[in-house]
Amino acid sequence: MDLKRLNPALEKTADEQRDRRGKMPRVVIPLADGFEEVEAIALVDVLRRADIDVVVAGLHDGPIESARKVRVLPDTTIDTIRGEDFDMIVLPGGQPGSDNLNADSRVKALLRDFYAKGKLTGAICAAPYVLASAGILEGKRVTSYPTYRDRLGNSVYEESIVVEDANVVTSRGPGTALYFSLAIVEKLKGKETATAIKEEMLVM
Repeated sequence: MDLKRLNPALEKTADEQRDRRGKMPRVVIPLADGFEEVEAIALVDVLRRADIDVVVAGLHDGPIESARKVRVLPDTTIDTIRGEDFDMIVLPGGQPGSDNLNADSRVKALLRDFYAKGKLTGAICAAPYVLASAGILEGKRVTSYPTYRDRLGNSVYEESIVVEDANVVTSRGPGTALYFSLAIVEKLKGKETATAIKEEMLVM
């Protein structure tokens, strides 16, 4: 499978974001070996349906191999990513993908930079623990894959499909990936766009 060229500030509307840069919102998705296929591909698919500019950034050159040996060619590498060029960073889960993201200092630096500037951060499945490790879940309402609930630091755990708290969006696993993606669309492009895509995709 090949994906080709695969706080107050966050209350800005999609129109305000568009006017600020003269273009639509941009999202970076770091991709590590061992990522969860459904989560990563659903994110790219749904966000691009919403005309959001998605950049998939591998942790190394060349294809990235998923947890089940699916090889994906990212758009670029994490070394080319500058936080000021994006509105949101989103982490797919899976193992050992989440551990590989957590071990990467470049990913941690980007997460802290996005959070400090009031930009959106998101993670699904096991990956919310990477947000906790980066120190950005303190006091936040969050969710994750059930076995990771005790690795989320000083946060407030909820057993909900998607949990949003200010500039942090989290979700639970492969089965919630479409809802997670649609929640991100609503954050960046508004409820009307998210609803239209949900209906188009027959998401119940």
